[in-house]
Amino acid sequence: MSTLSSTSTLAEIKASYADNASYEEDVSVAKAKGFVTACRLLLMKLPRATGTGSSNLELDLQRIENELRAAQAWLASAGGGTAGSRVKYGSFAGYRG
Repeated sequence: MSTLSSTSTLAEIKASYADNASYEEDVSVAKAKGFVTACRLLLMKLPRATGTGSSNLELDLQRIENELRAAQAWLASAGGGTAGSRVKYGSFAGYRG
């Protein structure tokens, strides 16, 4: 079960995003799933643009969308995309026939 929910603050979501960003380095399906959730919530809660008058700020949410897709692809390759998946892939990298 995710530690994030609809009541999570933006600070909590950002912290989860940062804490789980090392999913690939740690080879952690749980972290990757947490990262995906944080990305989704950031995309929902962050505005594309904000400001008034001449003080405007535009956020590049495409970067978060790209990170979300990368994490989803990593999860699929790690067998963590579906609950209970036990898919394993063999490697012949060290094979000397």
